[in-house]
Amino acid sequence: MKIFIILGTRPEIIKMSPVIRECIRKKLNFSILHTNQHYSENLDKVFFKELNLPKPEYNLNVGSGTHAEQTAKILVGIERILLKEKPDIVLVLGDTNTVLAGALAAAKLHIKVGHIEAGLRSYYRGMPEEINRILTDHCSDLLFAPTKKAKDILLNEGILNKNIFVTGNTVVDAVFQNLKLAEKQSKILKKLNLSKRRYFLMTAHRAENVDNRDKLRGILKGAEMISKRFSLPVIYPIHPRIRKMLKNFKLVIPKNINLIEPLGYLDFLKLQNNASLILTDSGGIQEEGCIIKVSCVTLRDNTERPESIEVGSNLLSGANSLKILKCVSKILNEDRKWKNPFGSGKTAEKIIKIIQKNEKK
Repeated sequence: MKIFIILGTRPEIIKMSPVIRECIRKKLNFSILHTNQHYSENLDKVFFKELNLPKPEYNLNVGSGTHAEQTAKILVGIERILLKEKPDIVLVLGDTNTVLAGALAAAKLHIKVGHIEAGLRSYYRGMPEEINRILTDHCSDLLFAPTKKAKDILLNEGILNKNIFVTGNTVVDAVFQNLKLAEKQSKILKKLNLSKRRYFLMTAHRAENVDNRDKLRGILKGAEMISKRFSLPVIYPIHPRIRKMLKNFKLVIPKNINLIEPLGYLDFLKLQNNASLILTDSGGIQEEGCIIKVSCVTLRDNTERPESIEVGSNLLSGANSLKILKCVSKILNEDRKWKNPFGSGKTAEKIIKIIQKNEKK
C-alpha cells in the first residue's frame, strides 16, 4: 500500500506530523507533497525542521493568488504527480484550498481519499474554509471525524456511516508530542521579556477580520481595552499581509499591543502554554488552548469547534471591542478543569490502523 500525504499550510504540517511519524514508525510506503500555500520561511519550512519531519518529495511552490488561481494551480500540479505516483490513498487534513484541490484531484483519478478532521462546520458560508470542508467531505472515501458531534453532522448530510470513523483530533497528538520539547528548548519568554501568565496572546489572520477595516479596528481596540483593564501586554505574531492591511487602512497600533514576527511551532506552543488567555480567529488554536488548559476568546461570531465552548474553554466575541472585553472579563479567572473533548493523543495510530484495515477489503 502506498500512502500519499498532501499538505500546504502551517496548521496542516503540525496536525499531519503525528500521522507522518506513525507512517515512519510502522515503516509504511508513503510520500509527502507540499503545495507551499504558505510561502514565508517562518510560516512554513521551519516547521518541517523543528518537528523533525522528512523533507517533502514534491513542492508545488504555488504561493498566493485568488482562491480560484491558487486552487487551480494546486489541482493541476497534484494531478500530474498523482498520475506519476499512482498511490492507493491520498490523505488531506482540514479545510484549505490545498485540501480541496488534493481531494478533487484524487477523486477524479479514482484514488481513495481520506479526510482527517472531517465533519467540522461553522455554518457560515462567508468563510472559504467552510466551502472547502463541505466539498472535501463529500468526495472522500474515509472520513476521520474528531468527535461524535462531527460524525453526526456528516450523517445528517447523507454520508454513509460505514465511511465515518471517530478518531479524535491529531492536534492532541501533536501537542502531547511537542509540549515538553517546547518548554525545554524554547527561549521565547526570555527573548520577549515575558513572565508566565502575565500576558495575553493574540492571533488574527482570517480574511473576514483582517480585510475588513471596521473588524480589524474593533479587534485592535478590544485588545487595547483588555490590556489596560488587566495591566497585561498583548503579544500579536503578525503575518506580513496583515502588516500591509494595517498600513492600507491607516490603523495605528496601540502601544500595549506588541507586534512580533511569525514564530516557529515550539516558540508559539510555549507562548500559548504560558499565556493568561488566548484571543484568536484560528480553529486550531481554539483546540490547542482547550488541550493545554488555557482559556480562549474567539474573535468570530461562529466556530466549527463548538465542543470547546461546551466544555467551558472558549467564548465567542466576534470583532466587537466591548464584547471582547466582556468575554475576557468573564472567562479569565474561571476554573480550567474542563475535560479535553478532542481525544487521547492516539489519533494518528487509529487513523493508520483504519487505513490498513480498509485496504484489505
